Amino acid sequence: MKKQTQVWKEIGTAFLLRSTMAILCGLVLAVTAQAGSRPSKDMEPPEIIEEDLVESPAMIGRHVIIEAPNVNPLATNFFEVWAYLIAGSEEYLDNSFPITDVGYFSAELNTYGELVGVPNPKKLSGYPGRIHLVVACNSTSLTHFALDPEGRVRQKLVDDLVKATENFDGLQIDFELVPKRDVDTFHSFIKELRERLPHKLLSVALPARTRTLENDVYDYRRLSTLVDKVFVMAYDEHWATSKPGPIASIDWCNNIATHSLETIGREKLVMGLPFYGRTWGDASLNRAFYFSGIQRIMRENQVDSQDIQREDEIPTFTYQVPSVTVTSYYDDVHSLSVRLDNYFDRGIKAVGFWCLGQEDPRIWSHISISQREQVE
Repeated sequence: MKKQTQVWKEIGTAFLLRSTMAILCGLVLAVTAQAGSRPSKDMEPPEIIEEDLVESPAMIGRHVIIEAPNVNPLATNFFEVWAYLIAGSEEYLDNSFPITDVGYFSAELNTYGELVGVPNPKKLSGYPGRIHLVVACNSTSLTHFALDPEGRVRQKLVDDLVKATENFDGLQIDFELVPKRDVDTFHSFIKELRERLPHKLLSVALPARTRTLENDVYDYRRLSTLVDKVFVMAYDEHWATSKPGPIASIDWCNNIATHSLETIGREKLVMGLPFYGRTWGDASLNRAFYFSGIQRIMRENQVDSQDIQREDEIPTFTYQVPSVTVTSYYDDVHSLSVRLDNYFDRGIKAVGFWCLGQEDPRIWSHISISQREQVE
């Protein structure tokens, strides 16, 4: 996603034929980035629980009339719309988009726990909204090392984060692989940043949850008391090594929204949506074999001695297999609009996207920003 990437679907046959190949080719790039939470051996994928309906309060000015084929022609209105932007891809930010907050992705930690790769906000000159420095770390060992409260690395990291944030409106921490035993360490780190950045907007990007897990590093309720905003990465329900399935199914997202509203609340919650897609093949042929296994493979695929070549005396061969079936799931303007409408109906005030440049561009015509709480 915060978090773990989905291709564009539907609306004109000509559009599909022209765009699908390009999108599939781009999936590799989309999947490599973050945007969102990627389940790991250290973090169990969230379990789905029964949804408790949340009453949605009346909200003023939901819809702006627009024209769009095959989609509800009413734009969904939010008080805040966040979007991640990868440094080096600044051309994907159009200042006319209804975006109040840009998460500039990303600075990171090097091998020594030092802050590196801080993007230059001057490259976004002309953008009228808030710009947040996003700092990512996706290594359990590096995270443990850098956040150790007894070490000198942490203090320097905090100092560097405070200094780097001087040129931004806010700071977002996107540490997706915090070791389970470092719950208190991570929370004290966020608390220290809160104290050092009293006049900046502090946020955290958290993986999707449908319930509170025991001793959870990413406890929504606890972390929400330490920050201004919580960006819930409601994507990567299915990931690169899982079975094929939606990046974020509608029911799954509704369950996450229910839990998020109960634990974070409307004022601090930013519900994340995916712009990307994934593909899965029904067979993977990359693996290691004993010598006897190689001999079996040769027999089963009718590889004989004439097919064996040698490279620097090392035997090698190739063979053909039947076509691999590829399954793809992705989001288009319709599926994104369904999620947005669902979130609005629940009274959610802010949404966000991973990430700019991966979207069905028609989605921007179906979002508007409330004038009541627009970012100053």
